[in-house]
Amino acid sequence: MIGNTHGGPVRHGQHGMDAIDDLDEPLPSVFLRLQAGLGWRDRPWLVAGKGPSFAQVAGLPLDGWRVLTLNDAVREVPRADLAHFIDLEALERCSGVLDRARCVVMPWYPHSGHRPGRWHLGELSRQHPVLARLRAQGRLLWYDLASAPRRHGPGPVVTATFFSAEAALDLLANAGIRTVRTAGVDGGSGYAEAFADLRDVSRLANGQRDFDRQFESFARVIRRTGVDVAPWGVEAPMRVFIAATARELLPARVLAHSIRCHASASSVITPLCELDLPVPQPRDARHRARTPFSFQRFLVPQACGHQGRALYLDSDMLVFRDILPLWRQPFGAAPVLTVQAGPGDPRPAQTSVMLMDCSRLGWTAQDVVDGLDAGRYDYEALMRDFAVAPVRAALDPAWNALDRYLPGRTALLHYTDMASQPWVCATHPLGRLWVRALRRAVAEGAITRAFVEDCVARGDVRPSLLHQLDAGLDDGLLLPAPARAADAAFVPPYRSLPGARVDAWDLPLRRLQAAARAGYEGTWVHGMAHSLRRRLGGVAGPGPYGG
Repeated sequence: MIGNTHGGPVRHGQHGMDAIDDLDEPLPSVFLRLQAGLGWRDRPWLVAGKGPSFAQVAGLPLDGWRVLTLNDAVREVPRADLAHFIDLEALERCSGVLDRARCVVMPWYPHSGHRPGRWHLGELSRQHPVLARLRAQGRLLWYDLASAPRRHGPGPVVTATFFSAEAALDLLANAGIRTVRTAGVDGGSGYAEAFADLRDVSRLANGQRDFDRQFESFARVIRRTGVDVAPWGVEAPMRVFIAATARELLPARVLAHSIRCHASASSVITPLCELDLPVPQPRDARHRARTPFSFQRFLVPQACGHQGRALYLDSDMLVFRDILPLWRQPFGAAPVLTVQAGPGDPRPAQTSVMLMDCSRLGWTAQDVVDGLDAGRYDYEALMRDFAVAPVRAALDPAWNALDRYLPGRTALLHYTDMASQPWVCATHPLGRLWVRALRRAVAEGAITRAFVEDCVARGDVRPSLLHQLDAGLDDGLLLPAPARAADAAFVPPYRSLPGARVDAWDLPLRRLQAAARAGYEGTWVHGMAHSLRRRLGGVAGPGPYGG
């Protein structure tokens, strides 16, 4: 540790050497170096950290890859292109192995004790022996970190909230690197065995409960830059198919954005109506689809060329957690995984969320419909039991919560009642969550207000959604009377389906509950309860870098 970092630069001879006064060349920015055409951007990058999956690094075929190490990971790799440090203490621990790295990169204002320092690299590299040697060799690079007291250069500002992996990914993405894989950048709280000696030294030394929150930043970087990121060995990008016709495109796009808001690996999300594949229909009217998109799920293996993984979702859903752990589930003997029925839920496991091994699903949608017409199975067996392939209900019930939501627990909320889905009915008790997701998607540019207007004009969604967007109002139960009146002539698309019913859930008690909830959510008590719930749920609050 540099004990004098906050008090000022060390003086001559303090580290057994005089200050180096002839280092007048300015320190180069890492962005200038990466963009200088020296071969830094022509290859994919591996980011190596200290987590359990670092154990695979020794056997990785890294020819053709650039390597960036995080903190002490540099000591366990044969070579690195960039050794990244935020804290001076971590740099000092690795001072004897830095020759393995082509360059060392740090914030212009390095941290000490997991807090931003007041002294910049220009000053420190004239006094600190390790930094001075790196500078003299032309191997010390810098960038501006958002936590710094002031900016140094005109280049991008790198953001990170909790851990150094966040800064490293943002740095590479800002430099134009298009493909990044990770090893040893894991959730949980463990280190690989190679770093057992550091478990009581640097592991979660910044006070965080685990490493999970770094993936929130990953999701933001992926959304902003489009960089292709995934753990090494994981099939990527994650292919997600959403069942929807043109009339369900708004809820499909809200669902897609909710996935991207949490996904720590790259994804390709496709509404199935946008594929150039026909959806066959049975000849027998008794077997006709109960929803406009019921048979679309059978298009997925063909859309993937009968190769690799795919995740199928209905469009009437909302995601609250990272889908990467779901994507990585092992199939075992069954090529289709579904969600287990929730505790106390009388409804059986459903096929509205399916992880599919397309390499073992050789049929097409036409084959499936032909089986219906031939009497090999009926509609209920096909849709409830997925009669065309072995299925294992192995996924956590949190990934298909049917019209129920528990903060911190629910991973995917499924609005199953077509009559009360939030885009067609303003009074769903959980509609505020969907409208909040819509407003976020509009605010972040994923959905335009003009697209919502078009959906209203076509009669696909209720007109009062526009009022909620303009007023910043999440809960439709609090809509003023004129906005509610705008929905009076609206006929939801589901009314054209056989057996459709009307159920507005429009009760005075629900309006009173919504008003009380809105008032409570604006208080400091709600903020404190939210923070406490995150901590008790295994997600720590904001804090400095570490690990």
